[in-house]
Amino acid sequence: MSTTREQPIFSTRAHVFQIDPATKRNWIPASKHALTVSYFYDATRNVYRIISVGGTKAIINSTITPNMTFTKTSQKFGQWADSRANTVYGLGFASEQHLSQFAEKFQEVKEAARLAREKSQDKTELTNPALNITSHQVLPSPIISSNGPGEDKLFRSQSADVEITTEKERLKKMLSEGSVSEVQWEAEFFSLQDNNNKLVAALHEANANVDQWKKQLAAYQEETETLRQRVAELESQGAHDSSSENNKEDLSQTLEELELLIKTKDEEIQMLKSQKCSRWEVEGEREETLQKLQELETRNAELERRLHLAEQTLAETLAEREKMQTLTTSCLTGSSNAGHCQELPDVAEVPTADKGACLPTCPFPGSITSSRGEGTAG
Repeated sequence: MSTTREQPIFSTRAHVFQIDPATKRNWIPASKHALTVSYFYDATRNVYRIISVGGTKAIINSTITPNMTFTKTSQKFGQWADSRANTVYGLGFASEQHLSQFAEKFQEVKEAARLAREKSQDKTELTNPALNITSHQVLPSPIISSNGPGEDKLFRSQSADVEITTEKERLKKMLSEGSVSEVQWEAEFFSLQDNNNKLVAALHEANANVDQWKKQLAAYQEETETLRQRVAELESQGAHDSSSENNKEDLSQTLEELELLIKTKDEEIQMLKSQKCSRWEVEGEREETLQKLQELETRNAELERRLHLAEQTLAETLAEREKMQTLTTSCLTGSSNAGHCQELPDVAEVPTADKGACLPTCPFPGSITSSRGEGTAG
């Protein structure tokens, strides 16, 4: 019933204040946050009102009269006095444009209220000419007989007037409560709509971030798979060399670390897929994921350096072995090369690799000794 009777004609959001009744100077905030402030028009009573509801309480319920004035006290603040409520209302807006729009609407509603009052007065004067009597005129009281029917008629007329007045007051109260309830539901609807829009925006942003993280993790997973293949190739190449046992252990350990890292990354991917984060949790996980990605990049760089060092060490070991085999073969050729055998350094003193692997000693020590002896005898 109140929806068809009273309709909002303009709405905005502002911080609501009321004047301090004790000092009449300081402002008292009516709520902690901005509220919806609306102009309402009652077509039945031809009345305009400003209504604002906070929670379950009507903070502003001001009927606009032609005598009211809305004053701009600053670029974003305005106020007006309501003599019926015996208070002064103040509104703080987010921008000067919102303040100007509210002030312009106040002037329009004030003018409409003035025209409505004049029209109502003209209509009342036409329908009830007795109201034109001034306050200085005194109507003569009718002479009523104590025993006649006039006394009974007067009593019934007074009783009917009292009943009509009571019924009007009851209807006004019901309509006022219905209007407050309607404004409350409207404010609650606007609040839920704003929250819904914020949640939708946060959900879209979270989905975009998750897709980007998935792409980054897939790229790092592909790079880790490439490193695993390189480690497998190096391990297959060094499987036939007995002098590369320490290198093989290092490569196996590196491979285990890579597999553990891949498993950890797979767990992180599953965790990211299973999580449904809100806007603030998504921001925190984003920072954490970026930090993990940076650590992963550092770890990959370290693994590449260690692989390069292992390849270099393996190449140096093979070169030293070929050199020793060449020198050993030259020692076995005969007494003609005995002088070269004497110049051979001790095999145990050959520089080793960084990992501490030792080269094997000369497999023919007796032949070298005999060759030296024959050279001396000659």
